Amino acid sequence: MRLLVVGRLSGQLAAAVKMAMAHGAKVQHVERTDQATEQLRRGQGADLLMVDYNLDIAGLIAANDAERIHVPVVACGVDNDPVKAAAAIRAGAKEFIPLPPEADLIAAVLSAVADDERPLISADPSMQAVVKLADQVARSEASILITGESGVGKEVMARYLHVNSKRAERPFISVNCAAIPDNLLESELFGHEKGAFTGAVARRIGKFEEADGGTLLLDEISEMDARLQAKLLRAIQERIIDRVGGTKPVPVNIRIIATSNRDLAKAVAEGTFREDLLYRLNVVNLRLPALRERPGDVAVLADHFVKKYAAANGVPVRPLSVDARRALAAHRWPGNVRELENAMHRAVLLAVGPEIDAEAIRLPDGQPLMGAVAGTDAGQGGLAARAAQTADAVSRASVGQTVAQMEKTLILDTLTHCLGNRTHAANILGISIRTLRNKLNEYADEGTSIIAPQTGIATGGYSSSAA
Repeated sequence: MRLLVVGRLSGQLAAAVKMAMAHGAKVQHVERTDQATEQLRRGQGADLLMVDYNLDIAGLIAANDAERIHVPVVACGVDNDPVKAAAAIRAGAKEFIPLPPEADLIAAVLSAVADDERPLISADPSMQAVVKLADQVARSEASILITGESGVGKEVMARYLHVNSKRAERPFISVNCAAIPDNLLESELFGHEKGAFTGAVARRIGKFEEADGGTLLLDEISEMDARLQAKLLRAIQERIIDRVGGTKPVPVNIRIIATSNRDLAKAVAEGTFREDLLYRLNVVNLRLPALRERPGDVAVLADHFVKKYAAANGVPVRPLSVDARRALAAHRWPGNVRELENAMHRAVLLAVGPEIDAEAIRLPDGQPLMGAVAGTDAGQGGLAARAAQTADAVSRASVGQTVAQMEKTLILDTLTHCLGNRTHAANILGISIRTLRNKLNEYADEGTSIIAPQTGIATGGYSSSAA
């Protein structure tokens, strides 16, 4: 965490700085807002600005925006003037920190901006295999290409690689190549000299130099213009860059990670992406499976997001109901983890009662997750008819089975529904965890494959110590 403090360093502001440093922040200080913008322009980046609310916060944010520098601002003040605090929030500050500072408040603000709020969470074997490969290559200097559909967590994986690399103490800088117009992306990446083009009022350090010693993430690299790809290739090969309007090359020491949600081999065949650049970027490829390909991750991610957004919105953490978990498991998640996160955020806000039920989990248009399934069944009388048909089929299938066979089917089906979680399955079945484990051991001795905990994958054996 890099913190830039802006304002006269009084005793109470200095105390806030010491608290931030105690929580691991690397702190720099300037007295004026123009000095802050100039420092950011020179590539001495920051993850957070802490600004005295007596200064022109609106002007600081406007000056940064003009340079396409987007760093969150928190205001602070000694007098705790509510009028000034409100004005700072209206000007664009995310939070207000009263001085003298409280250690818990400083820690909370730093934590809200830190990368720890986006941990890499996985329980599914298909994703665990990718994580294992990432662990193998994280400490290397190899360029890595992370591929997968939009929303699968490519940037989260990139940050995971950086945190576990030899460059973890150095900057992690991300550039979204799809979000910046082609005529500005070159300057954003490589920087520019004063007067290089209209509006270049001062030298601007680009992301390559800002990331020096650390990691540069080129997000959605497939969207980069072909002309700029050639300059990027030279920068990767020779580890030098040329600022726009510059007269001499600048050496850089960075590790490149790139992401793409498109098939770059196909883009090469179509002539929109350079083959030699693909070879340079794709030393190691990490393909992240879509969420529908890793069902074991749905429940653990949902639980994580419930806790995260309950805390963020100041509401109690409610557990997901059985029906809610069933709805989550049945949904295809075309938006992947990003869609799941947004759905759980809505569910935390919409839930009533002691649990989050299926009705609280809704699509962006407000429809319940199962609403789309019911809508496709209109020709058979809708959801009610479908439920009746399912119940009838189940009752017919049970005819001729013994009670022991029915019990076994019920236990194994419930365990599958709970993705192997023994505790959840026992609660649903209304039996003790000891009884469930004894039954599963009995079935395993008979040669029945038993689903492993939290994976959704059947195994030939069973460990009674599994949760």
